[in-house]
Amino acid sequence: MPNKQFNDISIVQTMKNQDILVVGDIMLDRFVYGSVDRISPESPVPVLSVSREKVMLGGAGNTLANLVNLQCKGKILSVIGDDEDGDNIKALAVEQGIDISGLLQSKSRRSIVKTRFLAGHQQLLRTDYERVEELSQELADSLLSKAKDLLPNVKIAILSDYGKGLLTAGFIKSFIELAKQHDVRVLVDPKGTDYSIYAGADIVTPNKKELSEATGGLSVESDEQVIVAAQKLMHESNISNVIATRSADGMSLIQGDGKITHIRSASDIEVFDVSGAGDSVIATIAASMAAGADIASSARIANIAGSIVVSKVGTAPIRFSEILEALRNNDGHNPKASRMREAPVLSPEEAAEEISRWKARGLKVGFTNGCFDVLHFGHVTYLNDARNKCDRLIIGLNCDSSIRILKGNDRPVHDEDSRSAVISALGSVDMVVLFGAKDAADDNTACFLLAKLQPDIYFKGGDYTISQIPEAPTVQQNGGVVEIMPVYDGHSSTISIGKIKSA
Repeated sequence: MPNKQFNDISIVQTMKNQDILVVGDIMLDRFVYGSVDRISPESPVPVLSVSREKVMLGGAGNTLANLVNLQCKGKILSVIGDDEDGDNIKALAVEQGIDISGLLQSKSRRSIVKTRFLAGHQQLLRTDYERVEELSQELADSLLSKAKDLLPNVKIAILSDYGKGLLTAGFIKSFIELAKQHDVRVLVDPKGTDYSIYAGADIVTPNKKELSEATGGLSVESDEQVIVAAQKLMHESNISNVIATRSADGMSLIQGDGKITHIRSASDIEVFDVSGAGDSVIATIAASMAAGADIASSARIANIAGSIVVSKVGTAPIRFSEILEALRNNDGHNPKASRMREAPVLSPEEAAEEISRWKARGLKVGFTNGCFDVLHFGHVTYLNDARNKCDRLIIGLNCDSSIRILKGNDRPVHDEDSRSAVISALGSVDMVVLFGAKDAADDNTACFLLAKLQPDIYFKGGDYTISQIPEAPTVQQNGGVVEIMPVYDGHSSTISIGKIKSA
């Protein structure tokens, strides 16, 4: 394995439990999903029949979500409203394991909420509930007091500027001075065109458009033009280093000591959505530097993270495991790799992201579930038949505790890791996701997983009517259909086990 790649893997593995402080506008992102089947009789607008809602952290909260998924310890320094939405922001942050000791609630400010209304994957409308106003001196002093408590315990701080009034020029100057006193390096995800407010920062990460606007409209299409613009920005704003993200051209690192590094992205990246990619990049740079990497190595790893994130649909964080997998798959030392065929075993969250990509490409997604304890002719034929009716087939695999509840303590014969490995090796299977109850009192159906993944078709084998299938309403509520598949008499895991025992 090349030394550079080995070092990158070591850096990523060292990211775990690194303390990183995020300072900036934390928000609540709300997504309202439904379907449109008619136009309102009151005015020519579509009527959204709402099926579900989802809330998540937005703004600086997305940078935190990336840090958490990189297995770092994220801390937030921010102000939210003393309102119900502010309480929701705090609850979501705590749920993700984020340190909220630097999160202030104020009656004088309003929590920022962005609500998106979607029919399928089409966004119909976005509403912003916010009031943009500069932070009062009283609140700024309170935040700086919190910063004095937090900075001694972190290596890196990220200023996540969304231009909502929290990061005023005065506050930024005072914070950077405090950070320097504690030898904390400051990274900036910038906003606006006046970068002099970030004077003293170690790194800023503008994209091409932002770099051009911050330098009076300089062209930034070629490597040479990016270098000229970045050096001008560094000189005029007293910023030590610039990492310019350049979409398909990767990123360029221009350092204060004169070193210049251009990092290219793979040419075969399938770009679905660039929203949130900047948060993933700066979070990965911060995590890498906290792990001891130099700026060039951190930028190289962050470029991989950015390439992964833009292939996702919607704002989705980078994951520790995704970067490791990308690094390991590029080692060029597995001669069998081209001959291996194995479907991934994913968590529900990872599966939902992949399904979004499939659907964005117009692929029809099928789902079926079962124990698949002792694989036999009936299983293989059933799965082949199901796969022929869709473009991608997902297997919901009952976990071990779920099978014990269903079939008794002497089952399963093979544990969930073994069953996952066998079922994922079938040519008909495109993804495996474990599910099921831990205790007998818990829901042991696939309803939760189906609500999360929302397949187009739910396959069920057996002599059932749709009304007898407990998962059917969940599938139908999310726009899917249920298809009853034939069974193959004389083939079952129970029969196979009985034959083995009798023999």
